[in-house]
Amino acid sequence: MKGRYLSLAAIGAALCTTAATLTGCAGVTGDNEVTLRVVAADYGDNPKNSSTGWWKDLAAGFEKTHPGTKVEVSVYNWSEVDAKVAAMVKAGKAPDIAQIGAYADYAAAGKLYTADEILSVKTEADFLPALADAGKIRRVQYGMPFVASTRLLFYNEKLLGDAGVIPKDSKAGWQPKSWADLEAAAKKLKAAGVATPFALPLGREEAQAETMMWMLAGGGGYTDNEEAYAIDSAENVKTFEFLRDKLVGQGLTGPNEPAKTDRQAAFDAFTRGEVGMLNGHPTLIKQAAEKGVKVGMVPLPTADGTDHPTMGVADWIMAFKNGRRAQSGKFLDYLYETKNVTAFTGKYDLLPVTTSGYRAVESAGGSAAQLKTFLQALPNARLYPVGKKSWAGVSEDVKQNIGRAVQPGAQPAKVLEGIATAARTADGR
Repeated sequence: MKGRYLSLAAIGAALCTTAATLTGCAGVTGDNEVTLRVVAADYGDNPKNSSTGWWKDLAAGFEKTHPGTKVEVSVYNWSEVDAKVAAMVKAGKAPDIAQIGAYADYAAAGKLYTADEILSVKTEADFLPALADAGKIRRVQYGMPFVASTRLLFYNEKLLGDAGVIPKDSKAGWQPKSWADLEAAAKKLKAAGVATPFALPLGREEAQAETMMWMLAGGGGYTDNEEAYAIDSAENVKTFEFLRDKLVGQGLTGPNEPAKTDRQAAFDAFTRGEVGMLNGHPTLIKQAAEKGVKVGMVPLPTADGTDHPTMGVADWIMAFKNGRRAQSGKFLDYLYETKNVTAFTGKYDLLPVTTSGYRAVESAGGSAAQLKTFLQALPNARLYPVGKKSWAGVSEDVKQNIGRAVQPGAQPAKVLEGIATAARTADGR
């Protein structure tokens, strides 16, 4: 009998060796056990709150209810995770599931399962529509949203109160409606001696986000209604003329050039009480509270006071065609259960991407209540054009050049035209 089992093992090894050229059979182990290989990004900012713990617990919970399937998760910093996955794919050893920043290149290369191939109908239908749409290429969904975030205008309540922007007897806080309100408030803050009335981080760290927030508030955006790049639209030009003339030109953005100011540097200055206003995401709530800064949060006012979409950001999960579709699908269905979605978003002050998770956070109290203003903006938010293969290059171009559009004496139309022309060329239009 022993020899018989050895022969079966040898046959299995031979089959795996043959199949490796087709599927990278690294996921098949002894006794017909399948191992799913997952690569994910780390959302923590120190070892104590690393995402590794959440993924470990998720894998353990899944394995208990799905005997025969093991899950091995590798968690990398955001600075390296995309490159790690790219290297694995290039070497023919793509993970079964990757949680990274973009999916379009892999989808275009035919390496990914579609959402309807991998997910149950219940899970697929649970995604918030705006996020599901952002995961589509030619109306087919490849990218599955993992977590989301929106942006709001943060302001330092004490600084605005001391400057007379917020009346002392006001219980409603500050409710700006238009860019004229922002300009007026920034002037009062400057007169009161605030170092940076309005922080405008157009440095490399996240210039593409700051840019999109202002474009949307001005009635424009990166693309038009046909999803073609429209970076040099008349609306976008007017937006950057406002920033150049009314904020930067009047000395309302502080001593540092916007092109040389990164987001985290602006956040740090805000938590030190040196900034009156800036655009921020949910993690800034906790950072400010830890430093004793009391903040107000409102949607970024629009150019003329009328409603425009706000910006949303999502990170993505994708499933590679490694021949383990059924197991990958079951794992993703488990991942998107409400308890698991809200455990992760609650840990990192992010927003759920599912309708069930949205409702759970919406009805929650405690610390989750602070996220509700962000949450309310999510269903109608507009996201980066991540379905375009060209987006990564366009985003990098924005990071490198958009700061020049707000320098004194600059011509925003020319800067935007240069970025737009390169974008349309890369997009094949």
